[in-house]
Amino acid sequence: MHIGVAGNIGSGKTTLTRMLSEHYGWTPKYEAVTFNPYLDDYYRDIPRWSFNLEVYFLTQRFKDILEISNSKDTIIQDRTILEGVHIFVANNFEMGNLSERDYRTYMDLFSLMMSLVKAPELLVYLKSSIPHLVSQIQKRGRDYEKSISIEYLTGLNTKYENWIGSYQGQVLTIDADHLDFENRPEDFALITDQIDARLFGLFSGQQP
Repeated sequence: MHIGVAGNIGSGKTTLTRMLSEHYGWTPKYEAVTFNPYLDDYYRDIPRWSFNLEVYFLTQRFKDILEISNSKDTIIQDRTILEGVHIFVANNFEMGNLSERDYRTYMDLFSLMMSLVKAPELLVYLKSSIPHLVSQIQKRGRDYEKSISIEYLTGLNTKYENWIGSYQGQVLTIDADHLDFENRPEDFALITDQIDARLFGLFSGQQP
């Protein structure tokens, strides 16, 4: 089974992925942020490096989803291949950071990849406001994130809301602004209780 954890930069995806994997005994699959060779260049010059960065992410995520498809384990993934396309690539294209030629090339490649795999059985979406995201990004203090603009984060958040609103699969939305699931066990339990309900419904054929 494939569980995806979705959310904007700073929403807590990686932390929640780790905690859920430990709680349920699931195999975690983390996003390859630390090892992306284009990330520093991208934040210094987004228009120049957008296509390179997005193709790299797409390649890594496709490798991940192929591994997930071939695994018998329950795998929980920190950010899915779908977000890379419908959120980050779409946002870069609208902001003029990707040319129409590069965007069409990317989408053709994505369509080909998705014909070979399927979406997660459950998507856990961490919904966050811009002030909450900014606060979390500042707390973790990653150098390459210091130049992220409010405009950029806002564009991503709008894309997330629109995408989740039209998502056809099983989705659980968590309001991350009002939870401290890393430090408050009762907040984490609120999430796992909802996941238990969704998965029970998923396997039994009942509606949650």
